[in-house]
Amino acid sequence: MASPNASRRRELDVTKLMMSDFEVHLVNESTNDMHVLFHGPSDSPYEGGSWKVHVGLPEGYPYKSPSIGFCNRIFHPNVDEMSGTVCLDVINQTWSPMFDLVNVFDVFLPQLLLYPNPTDPLNGEAAALMMRNPSQYAQRIRDCVAKYAQHVAL
Repeated sequence: MASPNASRRRELDVTKLMMSDFEVHLVNESTNDMHVLFHGPSDSPYEGGSWKVHVGLPEGYPYKSPSIGFCNRIFHPNVDEMSGTVCLDVINQTWSPMFDLVNVFDVFLPQLLLYPNPTDPLNGEAAALMMRNPSQYAQRIRDCVAKYAQHVAL
């Protein structure tokens, strides 16, 4: 069972996220399971795209990191194109209770999209294309945005 402080913190973080500019939908009215509408960063090939991102909060949140996954397809070296699983150190290994859900959407995911790490890929094709042909990589992202990240709703 989560401690009263952890439960309060979870409620506070979810409320803070819901009060932010992000569109949030709680699954079954649970603060443990939600979808957030995330928009691609400006001045990037992801600009104009929207992704439904699944957020799962484990029992030990905020001491354990949230699970984050893209529901609609995205072409990126550090995101599995089919499952939407995200490979991001700050979420997977270096998470700290100092971070909150707003950080994930305001900072961590935009940074992930703007500065991919092709040396630790979940999508080898995206990583190879990024290193081999950056302009073709950017075009592939734009094509994916047009095909899978338009008119997305929660």
